[in-house]
Amino acid sequence: MSAACKFGDILADPQIRPRWEKVRRYFFLRESTYDMTRRCNIHCDGCYYFEGEKHLAAENRDPAAWRELMAAEKARGITFAVLAGAEPSLVPELCRVCSEHIPLGAIATNGLKPIPGDIAYRIHVSVWGTDETSLAVRGAADMLARQLENYREDPRAIFIYTFTPYNIEEAGTVAGILAKAGQKMSFNMFSAPLGYSGRLRHTPESLKATAEMMAALLNRYPETVLYSPYNITVHTNALGLDALFSCPYPRRNPSTAVGLGRTFRQYRTDLNWDRAAACCVPDTDCADCRHYAAGSAVVTARMYRHANDRESFVAWLDYVDSYLAVWVHGYEKGPNLGRAGTAVPAKD
Repeated sequence: MSAACKFGDILADPQIRPRWEKVRRYFFLRESTYDMTRRCNIHCDGCYYFEGEKHLAAENRDPAAWRELMAAEKARGITFAVLAGAEPSLVPELCRVCSEHIPLGAIATNGLKPIPGDIAYRIHVSVWGTDETSLAVRGAADMLARQLENYREDPRAIFIYTFTPYNIEEAGTVAGILAKAGQKMSFNMFSAPLGYSGRLRHTPESLKATAEMMAALLNRYPETVLYSPYNITVHTNALGLDALFSCPYPRRNPSTAVGLGRTFRQYRTDLNWDRAAACCVPDTDCADCRHYAAGSAVVTARMYRHANDRESFVAWLDYVDSYLAVWVHGYEKGPNLGRAGTAVPAKD
């Protein structure tokens, strides 16, 4: 049987076909990321923005310059804007310019300052543990309470819990609080910046414990947690995403012919970009990268690796469905179709 026929047989499954048709409507998404400001209202241990040289770039606060950039980005085919570092909520006027030109996007924020409601991007509120842990690691008091106050009943918001070796158990407490408040959450993995020598780098033991906690929370709070069993397999693997899938971002991909190697750019606050450094989270140690942001492109771009059997393809569909629910405002995740334990397909 040919590969095309085999894939056709997979798609003929009445469970799979509707999910495939649902996710492939978003294959037009072409992302780039933008550092909006060098300023932040907190300073976190292991912060990626303040590693490397990007925080040394001049800060362009001119809305006209940002309008010119975003018009050019739209013209070259960018359909999804990710607004990040240091803290985008401090420059809402620039976030608004981005959303006016590119209607689909996401904003990574610490959640301590509300983003105006007319900016219709998905809002990723970063959570690193209970308020006690946040005070120790991020230097901010009552952080989760303040985040909830700012984004309660805001459909744009999703709370992104970053697992470190030291906050695994308290994820259950945070999930319970978010579930009670009617919020959505998803998971991220701390991935060490280049040269990082702190205590937050994962170990084999913490990866295993994180996987177990993720699975427990996914089962306990299925209406709250936007994740899948395959997300757990991929992001808690002993190998990082680059080793598993070969990262397609320009920093690791010399090709400019197709895909992210051709289209992705990571702009700094001076509105310039450097291909040699361009990835979703610059200055990450690639060997340790398990970022949720990286997986949104690294895993989804490897459909062909998952298209040879039903189990692998269903796992990939669950992953893409989860990724879209996390990143695209208004996209509703469906029930997971796959099971726990699906292995990552071998490289060709």
